[in-house]
Amino acid sequence: MSELHAETVAFVRDTMLPPALPPARQRGVTLWLRENLFSGPLNTVLTLLGLAAVWFIVSHLWPWFANSVWNASSMAECRAAVAAKAGEDATGACFGVIRERWNQFIYGFYPSALYWRPTIVFGLMLFAVAPVLFSESRGLRWAVLGFAAVASFAAAVAVGIPPRAALITGGVFVLWAALIEYAPRRALVLSLLFPFLAVWLLWGGSVWPVVSALAGFVLGGVVWRLAARLGLGLLAVALGIAATVAWWLWLGPDAAADLHAMLPVALDRVESRSFGGFLLALTIGVSGIVMSLPLGIILALARQSDMPVVKSLAVMFIEFIRGVPLITLLFVASILLNYFLPPGTNFDIILRVIIMVTLFASAYMAEVIRGGLAALPRGQYEAADSLGLDYWKAQRLIILPQALKISIPGIVGTFIGMFKDTTLVTFVGLFDPLKQMADTIRATFEWKGAYWEPYVFTGTIFFIICFAMSRYAMYLEQRLKRDHR
Repeated sequence: MSELHAETVAFVRDTMLPPALPPARQRGVTLWLRENLFSGPLNTVLTLLGLAAVWFIVSHLWPWFANSVWNASSMAECRAAVAAKAGEDATGACFGVIRERWNQFIYGFYPSALYWRPTIVFGLMLFAVAPVLFSESRGLRWAVLGFAAVASFAAAVAVGIPPRAALITGGVFVLWAALIEYAPRRALVLSLLFPFLAVWLLWGGSVWPVVSALAGFVLGGVVWRLAARLGLGLLAVALGIAATVAWWLWLGPDAAADLHAMLPVALDRVESRSFGGFLLALTIGVSGIVMSLPLGIILALARQSDMPVVKSLAVMFIEFIRGVPLITLLFVASILLNYFLPPGTNFDIILRVIIMVTLFASAYMAEVIRGGLAALPRGQYEAADSLGLDYWKAQRLIILPQALKISIPGIVGTFIGMFKDTTLVTFVGLFDPLKQMADTIRATFEWKGAYWEPYVFTGTIFFIICFAMSRYAMYLEQRLKRDHR
């Protein structure tokens, strides 16, 4: 024990402080401004410069938006309306071009009598992704389903859906929603079937070639499962792929023709050159997103494989694709690919573009996922080995779920970049919504001179779609933070 006493220690208080009021609670707008915008001299200067830049932009652009005209059938009417509203020297946006040509921005040159088909496909797409993306939140899932059903059905009725098709569509919406709620596993089967239904609705023609393509996947899966039970390993995968390709090349076309002769079920055929606008962008973008993720996972696992041949092929593919601009691959798909195909082969241009966009995105996706795999500690692999799991079970149950969770920001960033890159298809003669479609509309006499308005409208739609993807990624990250709960 120390022999020092409180009376002999200088820093020990010998008198009580008088009572005081509790400190005031700091909260509200003032605290937020002080902590985030004016926390120091540098932050204050940057805030003031940012406010000045925003004021400069808004002060110059606001008159153009404030004097905008929506109800006009030509640029001449727009200019006359702006002059009557704000004076002869005033400028204003002519959004009448959006009001008059919205159908071309959305559907391109798709036949107007068939607008209901891509509209219904958009609604069905939200039904297909709802049990996958919103499986944990019942309220959010039903909000998405309700919006998809009401908005797409109302839009289809507005563009003239036939009564019989409307009745079938309503029944499909109700039954699919019931399956999602009460039989989610069967609803996932419908999600897998959606791409085939979408192809038939968008392009039309006989339904049997689409059914034949689906049968090829089913046949390949059956062959793979049977070969896997015999313990053939990778040879089982090769046999499944070979069976699928053989069906598509030799047996499938004849089977589809025979079925169509016996039971002709078909829709009006729409050529790929009729696609354009956001219909084209969504078709290419969604297809690339859906196919690039599994292909990127396979490439990432192949690059980390212990088999030298598999690893070398994956490295060569990834580095080659990442070293070549996307526009080069699109030119290859549009022009050079025909030289390597048999004479008389009709390879759809949109399908060629989708393949090249998917390959391009999958190479970047592979590197993003490989980063997630590298971020996992070695103990996770050792834990899988200690449980006696083989390679594929360890990847499916332990490794990939954690790696994909880590890679969510990079994956969504790749998706957003790929969706915006769909505008590059203008260089291969397709009517993208940003340039080719806008140039086509401006080429008419009525809308010559409408320059900025199409870009503002198209950029707004792109921003809404990309912002929705980024917000969903943030929601998914928060939902998967199991280790912080």
